[in-house]
Amino acid sequence: MIVRPKPGLWEVAFALSGSILPRIAGRLAVIALIAIAAVLAAEARPGLFAQISAIPFTLIGIALSIFMSFRNNACYDRWWEGRKLWGSLVIACRSLARRVSILDEAERRLVLTGAAGFAAGLAARLRGGDEPAAIARHCEGAPVTAVNPTDALLHGIGQHCLTLMREGRIAPIHHSLIEEQLHLMAQVQAGCERIALTPVPFSYSLLLHRTAYIFCLALPFALAGTLGWWTLLPVLLVSYTFFGLDALGDQLEDPFGLEPNDLPLDAMARTIEREMLAILGEADLPPPLAPEGDVLR
Repeated sequence: MIVRPKPGLWEVAFALSGSILPRIAGRLAVIALIAIAAVLAAEARPGLFAQISAIPFTLIGIALSIFMSFRNNACYDRWWEGRKLWGSLVIACRSLARRVSILDEAERRLVLTGAAGFAAGLAARLRGGDEPAAIARHCEGAPVTAVNPTDALLHGIGQHCLTLMREGRIAPIHHSLIEEQLHLMAQVQAGCERIALTPVPFSYSLLLHRTAYIFCLALPFALAGTLGWWTLLPVLLVSYTFFGLDALGDQLEDPFGLEPNDLPLDAMARTIEREMLAILGEADLPPPLAPEGDVLR
């Protein structure tokens, strides 16, 4: 996720860090070359593009803008839902820490380091990383060979709390309160997996990609005959807008990836780890993750 102060006029005009421009620079260069070729052809043969009107491009551009806004809204909804789910995970871990405060030191440590391992494992699972290794850094003897190690870890914590209830070390009502938070953590994992495993329909994105490319590639030929070398300005501006929104939608569609605009899962998992260890009385806490090049992972 991009983390930087509110930009001023200079940053708005020239900042590249956090901009979508580097991702689409190649496409803009191709459009610029086509626009230059169209202008040169129009100057060499005046009237060559006289029959190409800009009116259809106006209508198509309006329709494409509306269509693109719908897709970007859908992608942003996925990003925002992912952020709310991870916010719920932070709340569930904090609530779990309060509800196991009556346990002795060893039992509390098992549950709270398990919560930190769950957050780290979920982040690795969503990003296609080494899920068992992420869990093992926090929990010794965790079921890292399971089909779903993160869920298996949560299941193990639940079984441990159930054993404590059967032994009479916690009351049934207290066990139900702990189980409630474990259930919320399981809901967060299921919600994140639903987002990660259900992309925006391919045909929907493909239609938008093709229409945007065709529109931007054809636009120079509609303007070259009347605008001359000024054609480059509106063509590059329109292409920057359409290609930029398209690329931004691609990043937001998978909010758990490693693109600059994706969610900072590692930083949120580190926050949970620090808070669980602090509750256990640890003094040597891992430092919070800081942005690298204005990007927080």
